[in-house]
Amino acid sequence: MSKPLDGIELEILWSNLIGIVSEQAKALQRIAFSPIVREAGDLASALFDARGRMVAQANTGTPGHINSLAAAGGHLHGLFAGKLVPGDVVITNDPWLSAGHFFDITLLTPIFNGARLIGYVGSTIHHTDIGGYGIGAGARDIHEEGLWIPPLKFFEAGVPNATLHEIIRRNVRTPDHVFGDLAAQVSSGAAGGERLLAMCERYGLADIEALSDEIIRRSEEATRSAIRKLKAGTYHGESSFDVPGGEIITLKSAVTIDTDRGEVRIDFAGSSGASSAGINVVMNYTHAYSTFAIRSCLNPELPNNHGSLAPIVVTAPKGSIVNCEYPVPVNARHVVGMYVSMPILKALYHVMPERVLAEGAGAVWTMQVQGKRDDGSAFTSSMFNYSGGMGARLTKPGPSATCYPTGVAAVPVEILEAAMPIVFDRKELRLGSGGAGRTPGGDGQVIQFHLRTASPWTLNAVPSRLGEGPEGLGGGMPGAGGHFRVNGRDVSEARKLTLNPDDVVVLETPGGGGYGPPAD
Repeated sequence: MSKPLDGIELEILWSNLIGIVSEQAKALQRIAFSPIVREAGDLASALFDARGRMVAQANTGTPGHINSLAAAGGHLHGLFAGKLVPGDVVITNDPWLSAGHFFDITLLTPIFNGARLIGYVGSTIHHTDIGGYGIGAGARDIHEEGLWIPPLKFFEAGVPNATLHEIIRRNVRTPDHVFGDLAAQVSSGAAGGERLLAMCERYGLADIEALSDEIIRRSEEATRSAIRKLKAGTYHGESSFDVPGGEIITLKSAVTIDTDRGEVRIDFAGSSGASSAGINVVMNYTHAYSTFAIRSCLNPELPNNHGSLAPIVVTAPKGSIVNCEYPVPVNARHVVGMYVSMPILKALYHVMPERVLAEGAGAVWTMQVQGKRDDGSAFTSSMFNYSGGMGARLTKPGPSATCYPTGVAAVPVEILEAAMPIVFDRKELRLGSGGAGRTPGGDGQVIQFHLRTASPWTLNAVPSRLGEGPEGLGGGMPGAGGHFRVNGRDVSEARKLTLNPDDVVVLETPGGGGYGPPAD
């Protein structure tokens, strides 16, 4: 492409890119084995240029995965520069290079036009199992949490890396599901590559470098322009909440709007230090939810790519809970990571009160069960999760049983009951749990379940906000705190629980905070 792109050409090619990466994501979701991917959409897919810059993301997925995948693509491009050939597929679940815990495996497929590398297709999904402790927060260091896959070639010139495949197979509890999902990632990556090559042939492109330059340049310029329209200054926000085991975590943010540079800087200095529980967050994941908070308020209509993310700079003290260091445990990093947006929104309230929302329930409550069926065969469930209420907005109430910022859906109970011997006795809104206000917060929900088994079973449960509920904003009232009960008794444990066949679990997720003073 020798001449500059005009607006019509750019729109046509951009629509093609979005179609390619969204088709890739939908294909991945349709053929995945894990219910958390297939039913809940806990995944990310993106297209990168030959320099490892994210150009386009699918229109489905979670912010934690999508924006972490942007970082992972850059890391893997740098590590394998000049070492890739057609048919290679690169893999890692390194928490500090990708999405923050071992369950999220990233695959990156290089795309070649002849012998020339023209880009990559990448995906990150949450896998059913990765060995080790499980999805809970009870491991004492990262090496108890499961299999660590360093950046390696999963396929080499189209041939499976037999040694790596066997290592993974022998170290997970559900090898058929894990390899089914990995095959879905490989297949969707190959399909995305084929579609990109077909687009290049259709429009006479040797590569997408000029196209990616234009998309990234325009996205960055538009984001900086939007920032320059805001009120300059440094604004502060703070959120505190309890986590499994009763520990209180405090996140503090200083959000600086620099209208000269067209830049937003977020600093988490003063936040809690690393925890002994597996709730620590790597910088990739902190960056992902921080940038999402800014983008969702500032310019959500713009493409999410390397350019629109570049003007948002995130820092946190090394060793803090939002910039943790090896070897602290991280498996339940979403418990803190999904709260990262809350103090940022409180800071932005002083700049754009009409675009923010009050505190919500924060992290989804995740569950994983292990046990035996009636025939004695062992099972390990995929993760399943439930949301509390979302915080209210200036002119709209908070949606009930909806999680901001993740957006991940709940796996239908019918799917879970078909996959394992679990019975859901109740699933209903927790009416009145949303905080009062000029606009009220969303309600949480009540879920009750037990297992059909004659043997003891284990539960990894990761609830949060069991004490104080989410705060209101601008005079709004707080939402109700949550309850996690076994046989009617409140429980707050970071460790895996061993339960008896007749035990009954009840979840009452928090309500969202209200916005503005309640009417008299």
